[in-house]
Amino acid sequence: MKNDTSFARLVSLACHDVRTPLATVHGFAKTLTRTVALEAPADRYVEMIEAASTQMAELLDELSLVARIESGRYDPGLRETDTLWLAHAAVERLGDDRVKVAGEGLAITTDVDAVDRGVSALIQAALRHGGLDEVDVVVRGAVIDVSPITASSSAVVLGLELRDLGAAVAVTLIEHLGGTVDVEDGTLTITLAG
Repeated sequence: MKNDTSFARLVSLACHDVRTPLATVHGFAKTLTRTVALEAPADRYVEMIEAASTQMAELLDELSLVARIESGRYDPGLRETDTLWLAHAAVERLGDDRVKVAGEGLAITTDVDAVDRGVSALIQAALRHGGLDEVDVVVRGAVIDVSPITASSSAVVLGLELRDLGAAVAVTLIEHLGGTVDVEDGTLTITLAG
């Protein structure tokens, strides 16, 4: 029997192994926040540790997901969701002052948690790498349009220029699930299968 030492498998294993100490850091930061009346600036430092450990856990989830897809070990947990709900979930993460949603959704069956994070990551990448304060999201059934997409952010949002892990993983995920991600005339079009 040959050992599986592929890069994707090693990344997946590393993500798994890092989760335990990270969970300890996050758990103790949360415990301190809830049980100890900390004075400034210690209270702010503990909040920053808690927020950073949450971000690290999300990055590990993204790395693990793409490693499982690349190694052929991804088994999506399919559930029904609505595409309009996915757009509104991005608003919850990114703020209603930054993301404006309109349109009508469609019920699809997909890996809800992963696609939810992916749609939000693509919208966040459009904001971050486009230098934008706000984007418009229009849902047309299984299609989610995000605009404007600047010329400088287009390749990043499509995962062609690797400067945003969330966007690159989202494109890989959506395409693996049978959807597409494309940019044309300043609009990012996410077509979800399901």
